[in-house]
Amino acid sequence: MDSLKIADRTLQSRLILGSARYPNPETMLEALRASGTEMVTVAIRRVNLKDTSGENLIQLLRREKYFILPNTAGCFTATEAVLTAHLAREALETNWIKLEVIGDDETLFPDVPELLKAAEQLISEGFVVLPYCNDDPVTCKKLAGLGCPAVMPLGAPIGSGMGIRNPYNLRIIREMVDTPVIVDAGVGTASDVAVAMELGCDGVLLNTAVAEAAHPVKMARAMRLAGEAGRLAYLAGRIPKKLYASASSPLEGMIGFEGHD
Repeated sequence: MDSLKIADRTLQSRLILGSARYPNPETMLEALRASGTEMVTVAIRRVNLKDTSGENLIQLLRREKYFILPNTAGCFTATEAVLTAHLAREALETNWIKLEVIGDDETLFPDVPELLKAAEQLISEGFVVLPYCNDDPVTCKKLAGLGCPAVMPLGAPIGSGMGIRNPYNLRIIREMVDTPVIVDAGVGTASDVAVAMELGCDGVLLNTAVAEAAHPVKMARAMRLAGEAGRLAYLAGRIPKKLYASASSPLEGMIGFEGHD
């Protein structure tokens, strides 16, 4: 697999995994290893940063040498998201942040005006901002224009497992922005990852599809293989779709074909 570069970091894996909803820490770590991921996202408002024991989530991930990407899950305003990002930078000593500003607590769709406001402020303060956003080409273009080194449009609502609901928008986003496009949210199974990669997306961020699978470790490996297959298929270039059949073997030179009734 070719590598993925986001800002100043080069990743060999094109999968980013979350750290929530696993049945236990041991299963989480096994699934992360099986996925091949190098970057793991953590909801900064949902972890106990005061816990200094060797078994807390942050320490477990650091022990395994994962790059921790804090996120602002649970924030509903730009102000909340910016404050959470500052907390993450102080606690984890990183200026990377996965920016989430939610507009509705049932659909968990982003609040675009607040997201843009938070992204602009955090970028001006030196953060590397990876924004979770709608699969809207205009919003993605604005975020890339602000200086986000990648955009993260949803494939479907968070945790829904509905897969890639609007592949056409993702293709337009891929054409409109020069930054990496990471599909974030909605993945349900391995074929969804393959589809995202075949569309030309640069990576996939997922959590629930692995963490709540009947067998998380097996699903994590399936996601890894699907990501690799989808990326290779995209680079290989698929044949165009046709309405009618096209013989795979040439007719020229066939016995009884040329010059015969």
